[in-house]
Amino acid sequence: MGMLKPWHIIVLVVVILLLFGARRLPDLARSVGQSLKIFKKEVKELTEDDKDDRDDRVDPAPQDRTTGTPGTTGTGTGPSNVPGGTTSPAPDDASPR
Repeated sequence: MGMLKPWHIIVLVVVILLLFGARRLPDLARSVGQSLKIFKKEVKELTEDDKDDRDDRVDPAPQDRTTGTPGTTGTGTGPSNVPGGTTSPAPDDASPR
């Protein structure tokens, strides 16, 4: 039932010729071809842009500020743990003054 027979194609071609005329068909085919070319170019650019955006969003593991090793966030003891980045010297004696 859903198959095209040769006479279906012939009727379709005749109807198209009657609607558009023989002179307009080459122009119509040319404009459809140009439109498809532009569409394919835009789709290619969009997929390349998406690929570049995904590559830019990949964030490496945070690095420790003191050692530069990946995977640590600088929350250990050391200069990166003290606000301002400097350490204050420890008191020599623990007795109150």
